[in-house]
Parts: sequence; structure tokens; C-alpha cells
Amino acid sequence: MGEILAVGITHYPPLAGGDETMSWILKRMLQNPHLPEKFRDARGWPEAMRAEWGNDEGTSAAHAHRERLLRSLRKTRAQIDEFRPDFIVVWGDDQYENFREDVIPPYCIYAHESFEFAPPAHNVWHDAADKKFHAAGNVAAAKYLAGGLIEAGFDTAYSYKPLHHPLGHAFANAVLYLDYDRKGFPYPIIPFAINCYGRKVIAQRGGLPAFENPPSEAELDPPAPTPRRLFDLGAATARIFANSPWRVALMASSGWSHAFLTAKNNFLYPDTPADRALFEALRAGNFDAWRNYPAASVEASGQQEILNWMCLAGVLAELKRKPAETEFIDTWIFNSSKCFLTAPPPR
Repeated sequence: MGEILAVGITHYPPLAGGDETMSWILKRMLQNPHLPEKFRDARGWPEAMRAEWGNDEGTSAAHAHRERLLRSLRKTRAQIDEFRPDFIVVWGDDQYENFREDVIPPYCIYAHESFEFAPPAHNVWHDAADKKFHAAGNVAAAKYLAGGLIEAGFDTAYSYKPLHHPLGHAFANAVLYLDYDRKGFPYPIIPFAINCYGRKVIAQRGGLPAFENPPSEAELDPPAPTPRRLFDLGAATARIFANSPWRVALMASSGWSHAFLTAKNNFLYPDTPADRALFEALRAGNFDAWRNYPAASVEASGQQEILNWMCLAGVLAELKRKPAETEFIDTWIFNSSKCFLTAPPPR
């Protein structure tokens, strides 16, 4: 019988840069020509947001935000090292990276022998742009998972080689951040891409809003898979690996509500109350709140990437396991809520 470690982390891209650049997404959102005038100056912001911005445009707050993220990442890495998985399945979103106009699968398993990817530009480690990182894959286990899911009624896409991009940042950053201290990363990975961005994956290229020429309703794409479907997908994944010979870490890699997706907050800050409600439900083992979460609420709260965590919530429900450790890291100015979770098998 297989053993499963459930894990949730963030792949927050600005963490790879310096403290002085961490608030760049907010600065971009302040250039929105449709932004109400009162929000163009920090004096019109909520008090807590002004405090985080401070007198240095968030640089001091960025240092504290980084330290909180790194504490949780290092704790997560320690849990993974203690568990010693044979490989890690990573649920992550593809933001117009590997999947583009030619095909957008609802979800896709990467049955690749290995992965080669470059570090982000201007990164905090001072890695050169031409440096290459390598991660092993596990073709046999990826095919085993794809076959099991198809037999269980999930028509799952799979691939044997990249299409447009060697490895999207949801997966590459998971490796880079879990090895932030550059100790080495010996674990093979099986990326499991989820179409989190749904109606905006092509129309907005899975990224920042195009304020100058926003897509019309007719130009939006079909929706992402529903929370219920992805919850059930995660539960099926747990069943498949529970009956396998492997020790497996099942990981969700994403932020939660994103400011640049939250129109009701003028794209300035995330929907933290909506995130906290889901976080508390997850901590308490109230998995029905996750499975029954409306897709419309995902979009309204800019929580597209939480669909990766829907798979993880399904894992926990299937294993009848509450998280052992959780962390909720909120922010007003650094684009997204970040959550961490570990749920090891009972001793």
C-alpha cells in the first residue's frame, strides 16, 4: 500500500526577486486608467494597506513578508525530507505558458523523463539567465496515474514532452522555493497542470488585466473545471496512489485570491475575507465547503489559482485527514494571500 503526504505551498513569483521589487504588481495596477481617483494616492487606501506600504513603497514590509514565506517553505521542505517521497505530484496552473491557442486541456499530467528550466530574470540568488536547473520526472508513475484516472471516469490529458514552454512557473518555482537555500532537490516531480484561469486563460493570457483593451464578454474563453470536479479529481488521485507501491507527496502550488484578478477591489488587493473563510474550513476539516464552493465565487474573489488546492482538499477528504500544520499569510500590497499546509500520514 502506498503512503501519502499532502502539501500546499505558494509559487508567488515576486519572491524570486528582491525586496525592493516585490510590490511591482500593485504599482502596475495603479496605472489602471479606470482606477477611481481616490485610490491613486495611498491616502485613499484602507489604513492597513497604507501601513504596509509605509514610507518606502513596501520594501520594509517585503522583507517581513519574505521571512514569513521562507519560514513556511523551510518547514515544508523539512516535512518532505522526513517523509522521503519517491516523487512529488504538483498541481499547478499554466498561465499561457505551455498551453496556448492550439490546445487548453482542463487538466494534464506530464509524463516526462526530466525537466530543464531557467531561473527567473533578476533573481535573488543572482543566478545567470543562461543557468539551467534540472528535475527528474517519473514516466511510469505518471502513466499509472493517468490510467487510473481514466478508468475512474476522469478523461485526463497527458503529455510526453513540452509544447511551448519547458516548465511553467507554478512548477519551476515550487522546486526553486523548496530549495531556496540551494541544498539540492533530489525528488522527481510529476507536474499536473490545471486550467485555473478558465475564461481568462487566452483572453488575458493568464496574466495581468489589459486595461487599455480589455476582452469583451464574447472574447472570454470557456470556464475552468468546477471546484467539485477538481475536488473529486484530487480524491481519485489519493485513492489511486493509496493502492500503489509508492511513497507520494501530493502538492498544490499556488497563491489564493489575486489582486490583479479581483475586480471588486479595483485590482488593488486580494479578497482576504473569502480566503480566510476557506482556510478555516480546511483547517476544521469542513471539506463540503470546498467541494460545494461556487465557481462564480472563485472568479468574483480572484481565487482562480485556488482550484489547485481544490485537488488537495479532495485528497484530505478521501484520506479523512485534517492538516497537521497550516499557515495563512495575508497582505494588502503583495498581490495574493499565501497559504501553507502539511498533512503527513498518521504515525
